[in-house]
Amino acid sequence: MSHFIDYPTVAPKGYQAQVGLELYVRNSGLETSLRELVKTRVSQLNGCALCIDMHTKDARAEGETEQRLYLLSAWREAPCYTPRERAALAWAEALTLLAQHAVPESLHRELAEHFSDKEKVELTWCIVAINGWNLISIACGTPAGNYQPGQYDR
Repeated sequence: MSHFIDYPTVAPKGYQAQVGLELYVRNSGLETSLRELVKTRVSQLNGCALCIDMHTKDARAEGETEQRLYLLSAWREAPCYTPRERAALAWAEALTLLAQHAVPESLHRELAEHFSDKEKVELTWCIVAINGWNLISIACGTPAGNYQPGQYDR
């Protein structure tokens, strides 16, 4: 892309702050499969090709099925997601699209059925983190397609 900016090099302190949040999320009590589904869905909503590429590959490397990844954009109509995953995906969509709609009280109740308060906060940090990655990646024109699973774990 012609507008590519190497943001980790240009603003390393900002990048390290975002990495710190990502490390917190990775070490939270949330299961990896749930985190990857949420990260992929948020990235779909934001149109971040880099993050869709990354999180679908990471999800597959962790054992996620292709069918569940293919159906993710239509998760409400697909029977292959657990009630906990559905609550997390609804929360992720509601927070990502917050400017368009208020978060309904019913969603808070649904989330409370499947997540402790600590897990709800950890899930929210996960959503905050991936929205941040999406925004910086899109804004800086980071190219997609070359990511290898676990590339940033090293």
